[in-house]
Amino acid sequence: MKLSSRTDYALRALFNLVEAGEEQLVSTRQLAERNDIPKKFLEQILMEMKQKGWIVSVTGKRGGYRLGKPPGQITMGEVIRHFDGSLAPIACVSSTSYKCCSQEAVCRFRRLFLDIRNYAARSMDEATLEAVFKAEPVTREEVFKEALIYGAGI
Repeated sequence: MKLSSRTDYALRALFNLVEAGEEQLVSTRQLAERNDIPKKFLEQILMEMKQKGWIVSVTGKRGGYRLGKPPGQITMGEVIRHFDGSLAPIACVSSTSYKCCSQEAVCRFRRLFLDIRNYAARSMDEATLEAVFKAEPVTREEVFKEALIYGAGI
């Protein structure tokens, strides 16, 4: 699974709002600068998140954005599906963007990708913004440790 820039930027902004807390407002400019996001692109993403009810905006000189619901009620799965659609690694195991493959009846690796889709979907749907925010950031060493174990390209 590879996230689009829209999803990446949406998640960055959401986690800044989780960090800010329920009462503090964060401006579009602050979100854009903190997360290295083009402001115009971020404005479009914020509008979509506002329509979903994930965030609310307050207008005025001291206005900005805050979460529209508790971070324990927003899941990674719903954010990713909204911006990227399917969580499936290949189209022939996607329930939302399914594409028929001529090899479906005999394909042996399709089962693995279905299992991966199901695991990813369960994991993402169980992962609330609150729970993910509480976890420690991944270190560079952790990333490369797994690559050494499983080989390059993961």
